Amino acid sequence: MVLGTTSGAGKSWLATALCRWYARQGLKVAPFKAQNMSNNARVVEGGEIGSAQYFQALAARARPDVRMNPVLLKPERDTHSQLVLLGQVDEQLTAMPWRGRSEHMWPHIARSLDALRAENDVVVIEGAGSPAEINLMASDIVNLRVARHADARCLLVTDIDRGGAFAHLYGTWALMPEADRALLRGFVLNRFRGDASLLAPAPQDLQRLTGVPTVATLPMWRGHGLPEEDGLYDQGAHGAALHDADVRTVAVIAYPRISNLDEFQPLAGLPGIRLRWVRHPAELEGAHTIVLPGSKATSADLAWLRAQGLDRAVAAHANAGGAVLGICGGLQMLGEALIDPHGIDGNAPGLGLLPLVTVFEQGKTVRRRSATFAGTRGAWSALHGVTVQGYEIHHGQTAQHPAMAAAGQLAQAVLPDGLGWANQAGNVLGCYLHGLFEDPQVLRALFGADVPTLDSVFDGLADYIDRHFDAGVLPGLIA
Repeated sequence: MVLGTTSGAGKSWLATALCRWYARQGLKVAPFKAQNMSNNARVVEGGEIGSAQYFQALAARARPDVRMNPVLLKPERDTHSQLVLLGQVDEQLTAMPWRGRSEHMWPHIARSLDALRAENDVVVIEGAGSPAEINLMASDIVNLRVARHADARCLLVTDIDRGGAFAHLYGTWALMPEADRALLRGFVLNRFRGDASLLAPAPQDLQRLTGVPTVATLPMWRGHGLPEEDGLYDQGAHGAALHDADVRTVAVIAYPRISNLDEFQPLAGLPGIRLRWVRHPAELEGAHTIVLPGSKATSADLAWLRAQGLDRAVAAHANAGGAVLGICGGLQMLGEALIDPHGIDGNAPGLGLLPLVTVFEQGKTVRRRSATFAGTRGAWSALHGVTVQGYEIHHGQTAQHPAMAAAGQLAQAVLPDGLGWANQAGNVLGCYLHGLFEDPQVLRALFGADVPTLDSVFDGLADYIDRHFDAGVLPGLIA
């Protein structure tokens, strides 16, 4: 089990690396995280799970399964999250007070973990936040309770680049119940920059204080290729000797409830492409393409977009012929109106860049899809005839605006079954399919470039920990 001193310490990517390392030993491996809080989700058989566990399953060469992330919390507001249990929205648990949920969810978590342990040689478990949050210990279902249930061999990882790493490690160990400390097999220093010899004598002193060795010092590695679980990343332009005129900027609007932002990670690795996250109109200057991504609260994020003045900036870009792409919630925003008869998301006027109307429905569409673009023109003409593999996660259904259609103002259907629409000029495109920029055919069509395969990324992660963990530690964790 991978525990962390804080959120963002590196648990997700280390768990992913471990999944591939153990899979390469010829073992049957599965990932597990009891409860994940993220608006980054993927569609698997049975519903949706957090993106981190989806990628961990692929790294483990396993088929992603809802049991690998039995509880997914998807924040809709600062004080409210939609609860997904074993892949499906559970309205009853969603409405329950936070501390009252845990005992209702624990049986599902325990059964899922027990089943995965019975079916696999190794289960790599990821914790959440910190295991030493003493205000949460009584209702814990994701850290120490899971570790105890599985009698897991635990690593505790910390981000040394933040500073205070040894205090974080010692403080976490000190706040853990004494019986649980016995589960700790090693400390991991992540994102280290500099001369590792300068760390002495801190690792040795820490081991004398706690009895736990520091088993790995992992150098800073920004370009590993694995999507960030929840953070935004802006790595600038890539490639040799690129001048501004040679760089195409793809600007993604980063509204407060952005969802599935991990699908844009491949753009950060393309030569000649600058991925820019935008919160203010001035940041759109020079953008070649503007993307309105998915949202967990479309109407609220649309109101935020207007409050920033980004609505006018996006409209000006589109009216000047610039390329605009809306994905899922972004597609809904591009239309004329959002209608919410069930109180799911809220009514709102759209941006009016596509003659469409979206009606929010109580049922949630969660499925993988394959579809072929047809009739794209202008800025998106390269997509014509391209078959894309993706997934849908949305409440709304979108169709032509009846009054505008009667007046002859029609959007061009570019994907079947209401999946994708474009304006007549062809520069504004909206689609419900997530995963466009993860599809090699789309990247080749739009940018003439390829990115490393996920398999090569996972192998790179496994090679990395193989080099930097002390000899014998990784085999010893499962001995």
